[in-house]
Amino acid sequence: MSAKPNGNALGSVAITAKGLVKRFKTGRSYVEVLKGVDFDARHGDVTMVMGPSGSGKSTLVAALSGLLKPEEGTVRAMEAEDLWKLPSGRIDRFRLDHCGFIFQGFNLFPALTAKQQVMTALHYQGVSRSEADRRARVALDEVGLSAKMNQRPSELSGGEKQRVAIARALAKNPDLIFADEPTSALDGENGQIVIRLLRRAATEHGAAVICVTHDPRLEAYADRVIHIEDGRILDDVRRTPDADPAPLSH
Repeated sequence: MSAKPNGNALGSVAITAKGLVKRFKTGRSYVEVLKGVDFDARHGDVTMVMGPSGSGKSTLVAALSGLLKPEEGTVRAMEAEDLWKLPSGRIDRFRLDHCGFIFQGFNLFPALTAKQQVMTALHYQGVSRSEADRRARVALDEVGLSAKMNQRPSELSGGEKQRVAIARALAKNPDLIFADEPTSALDGENGQIVIRLLRRAATEHGAAVICVTHDPRLEAYADRVIHIEDGRILDDVRRTPDADPAPLSH
């Protein structure tokens, strides 16, 4: 197996979950959103987790990434034998060191330029200012935003904001990238750019990309498609990404 910039061998298992159960209280009763889910993802793969609204797909990603503690089950990722048995500070550090996040709502700071958005994430990792500046420039160039690195979110289009978010994730050389509905707020052309960048994050950076979506057009870019409904995995299919996927169009 060949290794990529984050040092992980393509095809090796990045994260494994067993028996994940998550319940939410509604009034006097509980609703079980995850019902004993098993999951794994590999370095170099784009894994699509697909399902209708309320199926449990976003809850699954939150449990996998250390954002939402399940009632039952284990998550093993990188050096964490059981992520949810770690102290909260160690879980925060795990996310910082190993994970990149890309959300539907971009999650950018209004007052910061594109370059500052990326540098801030690196600063929290303890990267020096000069190295953070270099890595921010490289990441923004990779997503095609070199000319706009000094612009703030209000000066950027929706597609450009999402590309800043991707650059912020890529600059960390993450082992895991979690993308939650990354194209749903974008038009077809910008959605195409974003999903191609996520594809590249897997194949060129060696990240395990886990993408939650209800958009069936994204299946063409996936190495693996998992359908979840009512808190259970219905099917799990490995496939070969299309060499030239059809354009996304609305």
